[in-house]
Amino acid sequence: MTTILVAVGGNAILGRGQKATLEDQMGNLRATSAQIARLVRDGHEVVLTHGNGPQVGSILLQNELAAREVPPMPLDACVAESQGLIGYMMQQTLTEALRSEGCRNTVTCVLTRVLVDEADEAFKAPSKPIGPYYREEEARTLRDEKGWVMVEDRARGGWRRVVPSPRPVSIVEASAIHRLVSGGDEVVIAAGGGGVPVVERGGRLEGVEAVVDKDLSAACLARSARASLMVFLTDVEQVYLDYGTARQRPISSMTADEAEKYLREGQFPPGTMGPKIEAAVRFLRSGGKRALIAQPQCIHKALASKAGTQILPR
Repeated sequence: MTTILVAVGGNAILGRGQKATLEDQMGNLRATSAQIARLVRDGHEVVLTHGNGPQVGSILLQNELAAREVPPMPLDACVAESQGLIGYMMQQTLTEALRSEGCRNTVTCVLTRVLVDEADEAFKAPSKPIGPYYREEEARTLRDEKGWVMVEDRARGGWRRVVPSPRPVSIVEASAIHRLVSGGDEVVIAAGGGGVPVVERGGRLEGVEAVVDKDLSAACLARSARASLMVFLTDVEQVYLDYGTARQRPISSMTADEAEKYLREGQFPPGTMGPKIEAAVRFLRSGGKRALIAQPQCIHKALASKAGTQILPR
């Protein structure tokens, strides 16, 4: 029996141009869940994680709009809230899909904390954009009153808050997740949105205003669950070299060494495919057997090496 870590990208939950309604997100997840349920039907142990960009952005916007009536929550609490929201939607749609396949597995969502290092250089140089766009005068006020770091996005004509994006050290609930997975009857959802970032201070775990990269956390989760296969579901058919240029060409397969070489050459930028490639390499270097990047509807073809991009240890 193979344990597979499936990382569901944000676009598999909320498509571009769609409004963040429950109905739209549930509809998208039903299509993805149907594919995942087939993995369970075929006898695989499945662990799921997911992005949360659109959802946590909506939560932060709600914070701002209702601030005069309801005390706003810090970012770590908002990440936890998004884990519960998306976890619930995935539980509902995947349970429905499993029943259609004749499977009686329980879908369990684990509210997951991820330990980060307070000395991580990311805390000195916030870089992860979050939340809504602001006018320049609003951005200056938020910077002065709340101490937020604000950057201008000239392409979209607005300012956004940026927060640290420290690297994950370990998953706090790792042992519990492994026990659930190894039981054989659970489909586990964990580390959503990269997990709730916490640091250790004086023997306590404290939440911090940061966002952990969801793909790097997925690699940590895969190790915790002792998965042998890692699958990133995204909205592109394959990984490409020279993406967006006249020389663009797809990659069907590459080794971890080749992937690292392409990363060094800047083929996979940090804001796009870069974190997925880095996470795949980390997974393979720690004992993983294979990593795949594919569209949700092509997951089974990708497993048969007939779609997507596969990354191999060597």
